[in-house]
Amino acid sequence: VGGDAIMDGGVEPAHFALQLLRPLDQLAQARRQQFHIAGIVGVGGHEGRLAEEFPFWRAQMCKLAECANAVVKVGGLGMLRAGFDTALHNEPPSSEDLATLWRPYVESCIEAFGVQRCMFESNFPPDKQSCSYRVLWNVFKRLTASCSADEKAALFHDTAARVYRLSPVS
Repeated sequence: VGGDAIMDGGVEPAHFALQLLRPLDQLAQARRQQFHIAGIVGVGGHEGRLAEEFPFWRAQMCKLAECANAVVKVGGLGMLRAGFDTALHNEPPSSEDLATLWRPYVESCIEAFGVQRCMFESNFPPDKQSCSYRVLWNVFKRLTASCSADEKAALFHDTAARVYRLSPVS
């Protein structure tokens, strides 16, 4: 899914394009790195092959989830490079349309990593290529409609606050 897989260990982040051919066991040894993974979904040799590539992508995300220190920012699916063609339509998609389209990717991340290691991200303004800010967050709300209040809190706030060591606003 679009977003970053964060390997937390306390060192400043190093930014790399995640290439899933790189051995994932090396990632488990990382102190702190951010890997932007949106590109693997729909660019280069993967362009136009979302359905065909999904099982491989999901298996690799499950393998990455085996790294106990990996946390995933779920988002970035509105960007053109994610491989969804919603930005090319005459009418912008609704939150219902996007929730249907993105559900397999978002749910795969949540299933693999759990809500304690997933956080939603807006990735604006690049996501604006497909939808408005309001529609994007409504997509996430739709995708979590069956989640408990604690699960929603983790996905929308708690995981990010913990990973980024954010202090409560008073």
